[in-house]
This record gives sequence, C-alpha cells and structure tokens, in this order.
Amino acid sequence: MTQANDNIPHRPGAANAPHGTLPVKGGDDPDVRFLAENTDLSAKQARELIREHGHDRAKLLEIARTMKAEG
Repeated sequence: MTQANDNIPHRPGAANAPHGTLPVKGGDDPDVRFLAENTDLSAKQARELIREHGHDRAKLLEIARTMKAEG
C-alpha cells in the first residue's frame, strides 16, 4: 500500500468511491460531499479546492489538512 492511500479515511468503499462521474441527488459533486464530510471544509471551500487541484481525493485531503493546520 502506498503512503497516499494512508491519507484516505478508513471507511468501507471510501477509497474506491466514484470520482465525480455519477450524478448525486441534488446535483452535488460526490467529491465535494466527500471533502466536506471528511474535513472541516465547507461545501463552498471543497468546491474551490477541487476546481484548483482536480479530483484526486488523496491530494485533496492532504491539502485540506494543511489548510486546517494553517487556519
């Protein structure tokens, strides 16, 4: 297992969840919901982070944790 996978929460299916490819009720991006549920980011902050850095969940979690530490 790689170090990047260690940053993904240990929930069944979290690592293999679709990355923005399936519609979600209400039009929410699954990655926005994932970040908001697994970090202290708001949905708006999560959307902005995804817009700037893409949909790599491990990378997004790392950046979100850095933001939390700074803020």
